[in-house]
Amino acid sequence: MNRRNILWTAISTLGAALGASGAKAATDPGAGNKLKVVYHLSDAEKVNFVLGNIQNHIDGVGGPEHVTIALVIHGPALKAFHAAQANPDLSKRVSEFSKDGVELAACGNTMKAQNVTLKELLPGFVSAEKGGVVRLAELQSQGYLYLRP
Repeated sequence: MNRRNILWTAISTLGAALGASGAKAATDPGAGNKLKVVYHLSDAEKVNFVLGNIQNHIDGVGGPEHVTIALVIHGPALKAFHAAQANPDLSKRVSEFSKDGVELAACGNTMKAQNVTLKELLPGFVSAEKGGVVRLAELQSQGYLYLRP
């Protein structure tokens, strides 16, 4: 082997080793290192799908104590969470997520546009006063992984 091949092999091996340890660190729960994920929901037709994804996520990691999840809702999807319009199944799911520690953030701009207050949404919601997209960016800057199913 010539020197170039030896050097390339050494660099490749080192890169593979570092990549494997990085992948293990990303999936290894470790000491207090919970994965942080923010789900983005704006499409009204995806409400049940996204809520199902969140439940699957919680179940898939072994329970809410193993993951930190936030759900940021804006646009047409927020109407599904108006207490007066929400179906009983959706109300139950939101209540369970709230008990599990899922942050349920409603876009302040959408709330104004829909003429709805926080009290008129299902219990457990907080207001993303600066806007849903701002809250998404804040969470991402805090290390949350972004998912938009």
